[in-house]
Order: sequence, then C-alpha cells, then structure tokens
Amino acid sequence: MRQKGLFRFILVLAMAMLVVAGCSSSDSASGKSDNEFKVGFAIKTQDSPYFVSLVNAVKEYGKAEGWKVTVLDANGDTAKEAENMETLIAQGMDLIFLDSVEPDAAVPSINKAADAEIPVINLDSGVGEGAKDVTTVYSDNKQNGRLVGLAYAEKMGDEEIKAIILSGAKGNVAGDERRTGLFAGIIEGRTGVSEEEAWKQADALDDELGKKGKATHEAAKFTLAGQGWGAWTAEKGLTAAEDLITANQDLTTVLGENDQMLFGAMTALSNAGIEGVDIVAAADGAKEAYDLIKEGKYFATGENSPTKVAQLGVQIAKEILVDGKDPWGYPDISLTEPAAVTQENVDEYYEYGF
Repeated sequence: MRQKGLFRFILVLAMAMLVVAGCSSSDSASGKSDNEFKVGFAIKTQDSPYFVSLVNAVKEYGKAEGWKVTVLDANGDTAKEAENMETLIAQGMDLIFLDSVEPDAAVPSINKAADAEIPVINLDSGVGEGAKDVTTVYSDNKQNGRLVGLAYAEKMGDEEIKAIILSGAKGNVAGDERRTGLFAGIIEGRTGVSEEEAWKQADALDDELGKKGKATHEAAKFTLAGQGWGAWTAEKGLTAAEDLITANQDLTTVLGENDQMLFGAMTALSNAGIEGVDIVAAADGAKEAYDLIKEGKYFATGENSPTKVAQLGVQIAKEILVDGKDPWGYPDISLTEPAAVTQENVDEYYEYGF
C-alpha cells in the first residue's frame, strides 16, 4: 500500500510540474499574461487640439487592448523630453510611443530605449538619422497636398490662380511636403503632365518661391504672389497674411500648410473687407475647418487625423507585443491613407477630425 501511495504521489507531483512548465512556457511566449502591457507615450506638447486628440486616442485604443498607458508631456522642451524618455525606460515600459520635439535631439533617447530592448514607435513626427526606432506613423503629407491640389485645379478650370501661401516653419519636412504636394496637384491637374513630372515642376516652383519670394507656372496659369511664415497658429497666420493681402488685393486663393494659419488668414481677409477668396489647406483636419467646408466657406483640407495615426500606431504595437512580430521588420515610414476633404465628402471624414 505504501508503494502504491508513493507512486500516486510521484505521479501527481510530475503532472503538477508539467502544468507549471506549460504555464511558464506560455507566459514567456506572449511576454505578459492577459496582454497586460505597460506602454509609454512621450508627447512633445498638448498645446493644440491635434495633440490632445492624439494622446486621447492612444489612451483609448491602448485601454481597449487592456494596456496601461502612461503619458508624459515635454511642453516643447527637448531636455524635458529626454528626461521623460529616461523615466519611461526606468519604469520598464514594454513599448514607447514618441512624438518628438526636435528630430535629431530625440535620437539618443530612442537608442537608449532600444538598448533596453524597448521598441519605440514615432507618432506624428519623424526623427533624425541613426535612430533605432520601429517606424514613424503619420499622415501622407505629400499625397494629401497633391489630392487637394488636384481637386482645386478641377474646381478652377481655366481660371487664373493668383495665390499666397502660408507656411509653418522654415525647413520643416511636413510643411515642405504639404506645400510641394499642393503645387504638384495644381500643376498636374491644370497641365495634364504625369504625376512624376508634376513633382519635378513643383520642386522647381518651390525653389523659385524660396529664392525670389514669388513664383509663376505659366502653363498652369498659377502665380504665387508671396509666402508668409505663420508658425502653424491662427495668430501668427493672421500676422503673416496681413501684409501679403494688403499688397495683393486681387487674390483668388490663400493656400496653407495647415488649418490654423488659414483661420488667421480668413480673419485678415475679413478685416480688409475682401470676399470671394478660396481657402485651401494642404493638410490638417480640424473640425472647425470641416464645419467651414460644409458651409462653403473653405474649399478643402487634406486629412491629417490624430485618431487614425493613433489607430495605426496601436495596431503596429499590438503586432509586436501580442503577436510577436519582429519590431525591426517594419518600413521606416508607415502612412495613413491620404484624402482631400471637400464639401462633397466631408461627412465621411468628420468623426476623425479634431
């Protein structure tokens, strides 16, 4: 009897050890039980509706996956951003989202995270060379601009376009892409050249604008009477637009690299008593702009949705954390689908605005 009892004891013990080993193996394969991952988000600022919406969307989608999301705000300070990244690394995050203040300044922090085996996905803003990041997720600035330009070319037919353009900041990559995208779309739509050729001519037009402060594409009947720098805000957009509008009372169009600067331009036009000028943004997607589009007071904007950027970023994070996908197998850039939002389709995109 004692031998049978001993045999049963050994058998039960062996089965228990197998169960424990199986659980251990399962946990190590998934990394966490029940997908309870810790995810950080180092955001550069929350001083505009776009960034607030981006943070809220990341938190919402992360929570839906059962993740604990920690958000740290740099308030536009690169030193604070580096400190925030150090904090998230020290807290042992499983993955970090980053919307960087300045591309090159963020590289050392990203590489520290990589050395700690914490993947970093950039949202909204790209980073400098040498960063060991997973990918950068943002809207397709070039194609957003191009699609808006094509739509505006169709709207204007053979009518001469005399425009000014409001740009965000000199050397800003997103701004450059949006601006040349607008030019390419207008040139392509009004001359019938190929997209490839339109991009070449748009770059040449932008070079002329940068050197002379004005530029003309004769075949497209498209004149840029001036460029103002509005620092992405309505207040600075107003200031930048005022002198250009005063000097060019016969404008057909105000182009812009985002919605906020164009809101400022609309105020400048109103103050000057000028009506009938088309307002055309290469990209953004503020609900205020969508409301104006519905009213016919704003021609179009390209879709730059923080909700869709967050959605794609969390999808990639889930593939890495839950599905075990190789974080180093992603392209450098992961883009959301571009769209020109006009009066004809604004209702389709409204819920994704900010």
